[in-house]
Amino acid sequence: MRRTTLSSLGLCAAVAATTLVLQGEVAAQSEGAQHITYSNQVSRIFQSNCQICHQPGNIGPMSLMTYQEVRRYATRIRNLVATREMPPYQYDTDVGIQELYNDWRMSAEDIKTVVSWVDQGAPEGNPADLPAPVEFPVIGEWRLASKYGPPDHIISSTPWDVPAEGTDLWWEPLVDTGITEELCIKAIETLPSAAAHGSTHHANSMFYKQDEEGKWVQNTRLSEFAFGKLGEEVPLDACRVAPTNSKVGWSIHYYPDGTAVPGDQVQVGIWYHDEDFDRSKAYRQDLRSYALQGGDFDIPPNGKLMTQGFQTFDHPVRLDSWQPHLHLRGVAMSIEVFYPETGRTEMISSASNFNAGWNHSHIYADGHQPLLPAGAVIIQKAWYDNTADNPRNPDPDQWVGMGQRTTDEMSHSWIAVTHLDEEGYQRLLAERESRPVVDAGGAR
Repeated sequence: MRRTTLSSLGLCAAVAATTLVLQGEVAAQSEGAQHITYSNQVSRIFQSNCQICHQPGNIGPMSLMTYQEVRRYATRIRNLVATREMPPYQYDTDVGIQELYNDWRMSAEDIKTVVSWVDQGAPEGNPADLPAPVEFPVIGEWRLASKYGPPDHIISSTPWDVPAEGTDLWWEPLVDTGITEELCIKAIETLPSAAAHGSTHHANSMFYKQDEEGKWVQNTRLSEFAFGKLGEEVPLDACRVAPTNSKVGWSIHYYPDGTAVPGDQVQVGIWYHDEDFDRSKAYRQDLRSYALQGGDFDIPPNGKLMTQGFQTFDHPVRLDSWQPHLHLRGVAMSIEVFYPETGRTEMISSASNFNAGWNHSHIYADGHQPLLPAGAVIIQKAWYDNTADNPRNPDPDQWVGMGQRTTDEMSHSWIAVTHLDEEGYQRLLAERESRPVVDAGGAR
């Protein structure tokens, strides 16, 4: 982990400098590069990075399955790849933890190859060199099933009619879970229906339990889904509890996209740890929303804003994942840790080109999750741009405050926290120093 502290001005300067350097590097690398064709190199890069979205019937605005389709957009593709706008994974490459699972970022070598190919005229090459087609996941099917098999347990929201047109809508039913045995969750995936895939903005789910008076009250969070998120995976030494005799409270945010969907349902799939999982040796993990600023704020027309928030624990913790959440005026977010005993601040993660259309849960690879001693302070910062310079801003002449609508703003992130004791904290520190870590993307 690189130890870097960024001020708000420093972050903006770093973003601009990084973009200019990257563009300059790829431009220079394209000169004198080996002869590259779509068939023998570029097609494989598109299979690995692009075609899962850019295929007929999926969320990409155009299909990129054939040479003819790709060639049509070659110049645009070059620019978006060189500036890391595509694939859409807003996570900085030069600060903080870089070892992540399910990392969508294209490698520097692949970026160089695509840029060089376009600069050479985007030649097709010999079609005989094309790779075999890839079988991609189908919209409406569980994506984590390829790793874990079908879910062990599925909980569905009650049906609701999604209209074809309208503004932000919420459906908040309370449903029985059907959980009869308290088990430890290994993975979770929230699955919108295929029909309402484009209109399901996000879907939060929370476990509810009855209190002494028989009222159903919030217990622990089950999951949080937003567009672009694959799911949540719990480390092998942690337990996120699925409580018995519980209900799930849904908060589903729809934004009609032109297609009416009668009786729509969102599902959450749960995979449990295996029968031999020793719960007595596992630490409790939970997923929470950590706000950056209590109360409210307003962003003036044609103005900018920075918010920050602080969180500390009276016991050691491990941060397993970080998912920033802003709306259309949000342009950047970072998470740092301040250690009071030494006065040192450490950068953990930064997304300095935030895009509200994509909400990724950045899962830190085993051996790279931040380990925080008791009393360490999590510092989160967010930046907002309500000017015409923000290309995602629908109207820079409006005041913008906090709220639930897409055109309002938010200021929080989702963090999966494993709660440790001092013995466990010291043990994890010692293990990290004594053994090789797992490469990001490898077997867990």
